[in-house]
Amino acid sequence: MRGSAQRSLIGATIGFFIGFGAVSLFGPTAHSFIQVMQLSPEQVGLLVAMPMLTGSLLRIPFGAWVDLNGGKTPFLVLLLASVVGIGGLYWMLLTLYPAHLTPEYYPWLLLFGALGGCGIATFSVGIGQVSYWFPRSQQGKALAFYAGFGNTAPGLVAIILPLIIAAGGLWAGYFVSLILVVVGIGLYVVLGYNAPYFQLRHHGTPEPQALAAAKEMGQELFPAPSITRTLMDSAASWRTWPLVALYFTSFGGFLALTVWLPTFWGTFYKAPHWVALGLTAGFSLFASLIRVPGGSWSDRFGGERVAFVAFSLVLIGASMMTLSQSFGVSVAGEVLMSAGMGVANAAVFKLVPHYVPDAVGGTAGWVGGLGALGGFVVPPMLGRIAQAMGLIGYARGYAVYVVLAIISLLFTALLYATRHGVKPAPTALPATAR
Repeated sequence: MRGSAQRSLIGATIGFFIGFGAVSLFGPTAHSFIQVMQLSPEQVGLLVAMPMLTGSLLRIPFGAWVDLNGGKTPFLVLLLASVVGIGGLYWMLLTLYPAHLTPEYYPWLLLFGALGGCGIATFSVGIGQVSYWFPRSQQGKALAFYAGFGNTAPGLVAIILPLIIAAGGLWAGYFVSLILVVVGIGLYVVLGYNAPYFQLRHHGTPEPQALAAAKEMGQELFPAPSITRTLMDSAASWRTWPLVALYFTSFGGFLALTVWLPTFWGTFYKAPHWVALGLTAGFSLFASLIRVPGGSWSDRFGGERVAFVAFSLVLIGASMMTLSQSFGVSVAGEVLMSAGMGVANAAVFKLVPHYVPDAVGGTAGWVGGLGALGGFVVPPMLGRIAQAMGLIGYARGYAVYVVLAIISLLFTALLYATRHGVKPAPTALPATAR
């Protein structure tokens, strides 16, 4: 048996961190390409959304794939695809930018952006891989560590990347990033092993012996027999869909704000570029880091209770940002939303193995994939409100988050009210069912 729960947790966290960070590089490049290629608004919208779209939707099948082999193979496939996307953009910068970059290369931009977005999809893979290593009593803390530190990537990239670009140019930012991604993949290969059951099955251990040995090693969760089965089992559980809605608000809303906040601060309050950048990076880092203690709180007090408090903070913060025209009050509202979203993210994935314990990978795929689509859906809604109402619309647009927070509170209450109806997970599926 190779690896351990702690080492695999660190390996998965590193893998998700570099995958998510790689996607964050696409924004500066897209902006430079847009200026040179004179793209239409529709082309710009599709180009910017492409990494988020693939990174969200691929979470579903790749999260389910974890239940088939433990996670390492799908994790590596996604990271390598992300490397191809970053490498392709780097090649275009070196060989075409700016003189030879004509509109005919637009499909290549879409392709490389889609491949780069694969790094976001590593999230659901790591959720499943880590979940199978840890007992239920430690799920919240372990998953919050994984997601919390992994989610710091966009904030750190927003701070560090401009410094690298200022010193060496746009191509230097991609060159350094390629090196870091390759090093990160190497660390994941060394550290990110699958849980005991999957290792035993990979080496040909018969089913009954593999189940018994894995249980003796402390593994409590076991997979459904196939990708189709785990997706169907998780989809058939009605509790999967409230969890999707909760994650749409917390993580999808988080992704949307990382894109929207620079525009909001710069347009509504006329904040200098470095102030808007700092507030956005602070929002991202705080939401990511508070996710770690949020997981411990979920283990201690229960995921439903912690989620209810967290979404209440989102509601208060969004209400403040919707109604306020004071810079200080809006900053305070952003802080409350950041704290609420970070803690809620941890609480939601504490609930995934609790409510759907026999299809963790499939549920993580549905929740992570469809929930992350909030990052694709919400920004256009905020933009439409701003366009319809003028300058004040940049503040009033946060009413979208007020509505989302209220819906999330209702779903959290529903889960809490029906928590006693959850059947304990079997220690393993019967051999005849496999």
